[in-house]
Amino acid sequence: MNLKEIDKKVKEIENVISKSDEDISDKVNWSKVWSKKYPVLGSYQKVVNITKYKAKLRDILEELKRDYNYNEVDAVLVLKDILYHEMKR
Repeated sequence: MNLKEIDKKVKEIENVISKSDEDISDKVNWSKVWSKKYPVLGSYQKVVNITKYKAKLRDILEELKRDYNYNEVDAVLVLKDILYHEMKR
């Protein structure tokens, strides 16, 4: 795929995101949707000790909220972005 095709795809994705309605978005099972691309999202709940990680992640989210005055959504988005960049390292 060349750069022009990639730019076109990115624009399409940005367009879909900008037009998404919060009411609809809240009703979507995003794990199920994303599991079509990343199957682990549909199966990890059966094997991962979620409670263990959930407590640690909650601590990090609360720290982000406290230290930077983020609301819950912003703290989650920042944490997801940090994890993404760490994965890309």
